[in-house]
Amino acid sequence: MRHGLQAEIVEVGQASGEANLVCVDTNSRSCSPREAARRAALAARMLRACRARWVYKKVDSVLRGQVVAELEAVMPQLGVKRALLVPANPALGRTISDGEYFIHGRPIHQTEFARDAEHPRLSARVLDLMRASNHPAIHVGKAADSLQAEGVVVGEAGSSRDLKRWAAGWASNELPAGGAEFFGALLAREGYKEIAAHSRAAPAPGAGPHLFVCGTMSESGREFIRAARKGGTPVFSLPRELTRGGRMTRAAAEAISREAVAALRRNPGVILHIGLPRVREPRAAGLLATHLVRIAQLVLGQIEIGQVYVEGGATAVELVRRLGWDRLTVLCEVAPGVATLGVGGAPSLCLTIKPGSYVWPDQIRELTGLTRA
Repeated sequence: MRHGLQAEIVEVGQASGEANLVCVDTNSRSCSPREAARRAALAARMLRACRARWVYKKVDSVLRGQVVAELEAVMPQLGVKRALLVPANPALGRTISDGEYFIHGRPIHQTEFARDAEHPRLSARVLDLMRASNHPAIHVGKAADSLQAEGVVVGEAGSSRDLKRWAAGWASNELPAGGAEFFGALLAREGYKEIAAHSRAAPAPGAGPHLFVCGTMSESGREFIRAARKGGTPVFSLPRELTRGGRMTRAAAEAISREAVAALRRNPGVILHIGLPRVREPRAAGLLATHLVRIAQLVLGQIEIGQVYVEGGATAVELVRRLGWDRLTVLCEVAPGVATLGVGGAPSLCLTIKPGSYVWPDQIRELTGLTRA
């Protein structure tokens, strides 16, 4: 939407052929390298069969997941031997310099990303983050460097100017990959001008109250919950026994959902969030979002909601899959990385999603009566 393209988000095999931009959700970040590679290759084959003009392999901007396995699986499907990977998002303070990753100038392993339950960032070295320190075909370099003919080139970038340099040098015989900002630079190179920010305002709420589903434990998420409580917004969290390996029973989920629905009948909105001490075991941490989505599903089944706001990519994917929302249409980009989607089959409902480490933009805080603490 930022560049005037009609976009849709689909699963493999579902592209309608009506959109200018098709985003294929492989849901592969938590998979094994082999399964992630299989899903990525399947998506690439689908896009090739749909005669996509070109394919961009989106990866997590801080390189979580099976980045190398997926790139190496996609390249042969598209008949290319080199991938140009530029994951940095300088506008959000995420930069790569001298082979190391920084968040607002701090080495990434000294930030909250080091405490990620599933993919902790324990080193600032890019090759360590990719688990590719000894991989002979993966190199980190600058746009001015000469590139090897095959393998994966990880492009350093500290500014939007660096992204433009990488985009200018991209050739059709290599796979472009990386973060959202590099994709934007490639679109700009292809002649798609960016729409002015004021034209990307969040749509007005639909009929009914709003529901936040916050499935991360990031600092930005905790700050949002603190502000919500201070402002009087009802907040509901998971049972504390889940941190000790307990089960989320149906009775417990139903009890929380009933309380949330009762609060929604008295208030313009409520928040569901994990609300537990940090869980360090990856599998247990992953299940927390699943439990939260179970409660959200029960709430959505009992009361009409106008807007659903979801924090955390994995939480958003779980909610969409559990509710059977198999086609989403991008309505607007509220802020970089924060998008509002229309739900196929539910014309009165809007879904707004954002990554867990991003902050909710002021437009949404104001829309829901929340301001920064």
